[in-house]
Amino acid sequence: MRRFPWQIPWQTVLLILVLVYPLLFSTPFQQRLGALVLLYAIAASSWNIVGGYAGQVSVGHVVFFGCGAYAAMGAYTHFALSPLVGIPAGIVFAVAIAAIIGVPTLRLSGHYFSMATIAVAELVRLVVTNTNYLGAAVGLSGPTVPRNVFDLSFISALPYYYLFLAILALTLLITWWMANSRMGFYLRAIRDSERAARSLGAPTARTKLYAFMLSAGLTSVAGALYAMMFGFVDPDSGFGILISVKILIMAALGGAGLLFGPLVGAAILVPLEEISNSLLGGKGAGLTFVVYGAIILLIARFQPGGILTLINRLRERRGKPKQVATVATEASHAP
Repeated sequence: MRRFPWQIPWQTVLLILVLVYPLLFSTPFQQRLGALVLLYAIAASSWNIVGGYAGQVSVGHVVFFGCGAYAAMGAYTHFALSPLVGIPAGIVFAVAIAAIIGVPTLRLSGHYFSMATIAVAELVRLVVTNTNYLGAAVGLSGPTVPRNVFDLSFISALPYYYLFLAILALTLLITWWMANSRMGFYLRAIRDSERAARSLGAPTARTKLYAFMLSAGLTSVAGALYAMMFGFVDPDSGFGILISVKILIMAALGGAGLLFGPLVGAAILVPLEEISNSLLGGKGAGLTFVVYGAIILLIARFQPGGILTLINRLRERRGKPKQVATVATEASHAP
């Protein structure tokens, strides 16, 4: 099919919309909403490495999210350092935990692996809740007023928006590099059939562990950014299982295993949740679980590949009749 000069790729349109969003929607609520979309897109893109490309559905990724959040707040609370210093520490803790729990749990498959990650996440949450050094049930707080720019404590959500956009771009770049490397080919083979991949000589156990560790490190960065934006973290906001479910649904809704799938899912789910909470207030707390459950059922029943897969399929169907018509026209004019 011939591409006309004015036909712009949808990826370019998406990039332009993301860049100009704060200029088009400038109210504090709208800017905060945009920052949250990018923040959760970072977390969902990180989960996508192991859950989308490798097909290992982790429901315990909140452990790594909480590592980053608590490391950032702990750097300020215990050492009076910038929360920014906690990001490398959170990455180290998250990768170490992923290596420890990944060796036994990644031997499991299907829902057994998912159940094991849930159990680990709940165990970590209980440990943190009863550890005074980590603030126990009260949690940890960051600086009440910004001491310097390295505290990343801003009054407006606009600096957070562009900061999160830069981190998201880096996360997507790492994911793209991984997907087009030998590791990415191994992961897709494992997702399709681990037994077949193993029979062809792919190092399945090692590849899954590396993907799990990479995903954990990136997820911890999202947790640290979350804590710095809100200036507070406790066991529920840092290790609540609902965060894992939210991240999983975002990736699945947009398209798990696709580069921009988590961003599309976050752009749909986060505004839906924030607007419903804003309209219903405290009465809408239970509605979140109903919405999540409904989305899971709809995705599983009608579109397991996510929204981007559906869009690509529709584009292919629109292109086929044009291609057939072009071939028929050329054939009729042939000598």
